[in-house]
Order: sequence, then structure tokens, then C-alpha cells
Amino acid sequence: MKKEFKVGIVGATGAVGQELIDLLFGRNFPMKSLTLLASARSAGKKIQTPGGELTVEEAKPESFENLDIAIFSAGGSVSLSLVPEAAKRGCVAIDNSSAFRMDPNVPLVVPEVNADAIKNHRNIIANPNCTTAISLMALYPLHREFGLKRFFASTYQAVSGTGVKAMEELKNQVRAFAENKKLEASVYPYQIAFNALPHVDVFLENGYTKEEMKMLNETRKIMGLPNVQCSTTCVRVPVMRAHSIAINAEFENPVSVEKAREAIAGFPGAELDDNPSEKKYPMPLFYQKKVKCGVGRIRRDLAFENGLSFWVVGDQLWKGAALNAVQIAELL
Repeated sequence: MKKEFKVGIVGATGAVGQELIDLLFGRNFPMKSLTLLASARSAGKKIQTPGGELTVEEAKPESFENLDIAIFSAGGSVSLSLVPEAAKRGCVAIDNSSAFRMDPNVPLVVPEVNADAIKNHRNIIANPNCTTAISLMALYPLHREFGLKRFFASTYQAVSGTGVKAMEELKNQVRAFAENKKLEASVYPYQIAFNALPHVDVFLENGYTKEEMKMLNETRKIMGLPNVQCSTTCVRVPVMRAHSIAINAEFENPVSVEKAREAIAGFPGAELDDNPSEKKYPMPLFYQKKVKCGVGRIRRDLAFENGLSFWVVGDQLWKGAALNAVQIAELL
């Protein structure tokens, strides 16, 4: 295996792309070179990186001929078009979109959970949805301890999940409110400032959104639990970055709050932040740009016999996207 890699980022000018650049350099990923790729309209843009100024190039099939690894964060349509092109040229594509997640021939990987799945890749590796990755930092260690049966999840998702324009829209609406001006909404169907939208992604025939179904389908695949049951409600909230998820889970075996805390504290992707009497619990404000996800408010669930209720917080732009992709690259 090579000691240094030629790495490309597709979607380098977006919010996740910027985080990928910082993480690759910040974690000292062994790069021989870094190529920044984006749409034709972004080609030629100059981006300052810790390794110097780089010029964005247009992402084309031939862009991958001399790359070892390409991390995609440019949307499903771009991935469907270019990921196979990268793969057939011998470049390993790590895809942040939903395009290949449920493909049985493509591993869907969270390194702390199913690192071994990467061995079977065919030059394409899928990165999970943000809420799935963050939720699993609590669900997986508790599953190992008690055996997960089913769970209910309510998400409180930051605007970073929609991208740079959504983050700017929240800033502009808060500024307009402070100046007693009209709040304009274009990214979301309603204003996001001082509001909560129970609508993330498009609605399906069963009344759930695509985002809500991802939690069920991706959790089953990543954890290897095809029969686990899940019902999710996804809500967009006026938080800049870092998602929060309230989870009520039922387990096969008797639960213990003390053992649950020990399981979380000993898991590499999680950090126990659970002392309500001292007002210690995870909050988005304190989990921005953190590698580990915070888990707190652990208590026995009052509806399930073998149940636990808990609260998970993680940075959507990191563990929910860029960090998990870089961790997959590190596995390679």
C-alpha cells in the first residue's frame, strides 16, 4: 500500500468540502497531492489551504485518472454521474451522497461500527446520512451491551445540513429580525429563524420523509440488523451547526443506566456528558468541530420494559459528513 496518496475532493467549494480540506490537513492525512474539484461555474476559483493556495478544477471523468482517493460531497446527481467514472479508473470513491448507500455491492461504513465492511469495496464506499452516523455513536455501544430491538428518534437538525446558503439565510433572518425588517425565506419553505420545521427532505407516500427513512434503512445495513425497527421524525431547527437526536430505544436484554454509561464512555466515537444535577448534557453549542459525539440524559425509558432514553449531539459537518469520510480514507 502506498505511503502517500493523491487525493481529490469533489464539491470542494461547499460547506462539507471546506471541512474536508481542513480535516485532511489537520489530521495529517498522508497526501502526495490534493486536487479540488467542483462544477464548471466554480472552476478557476482560488482556495487557501494549509498546504497553500489551490485552484479549483472542473470535475470531469478524466479528473480521476491520476487520483488514488476521491471524496465526493456534491450531491446525488453528481455522484451518480462521476463516482462510477472514478471507480473504473482505479480511484477509490468515498461518496457522501445517498446515491450508493443501499446498493448491496457498496459498503456503507461508519469506522467505529463496521470497519471490516471496507474490505469488500469495489472502489466505491458510501458515507451514511448525518443523523444515522451521529445516532450510531450511542446506539451501537448500547446494542453491544443490551441487544437493540427497536427505537424511536426525534432529530433536531442544524441548518448546516442544508449547506452554506441555508447557514447564510439563518444569519440574514436573525439580522433582519433585530433590525425590525421583513424576514425573507428562499432555502426553506418558511423562515427558519425562531422556528422549527418538521420537514427535512421530500415526503414519501408513507408520510415519512426520505431523511426519516434513511435512519431505518441505513441503521439496518451498517449494524447488520435487518429486522431492527425504527420510527423517526426529523425537524430542522435554527441552530447553525451540530445535530441533536432524542432516542427512545428498546433492547432484548434487561438494561442498566450504569452499564449504559460505561458502554458510552468506553466507545471511541462517543463522549459521556451526563450529569443533569450539574446541568451537564450535550448541546450543539459545545459540539461544533469535535471528533466525538456527546451522549447524555441517559435514563430508563418509561414506555419500554427494557428501554433507555438518551440524547446525542454531533457536528453534522464533521461526524455527520466530512470527518466520517476522512476516517474511511484513513482506513484505506
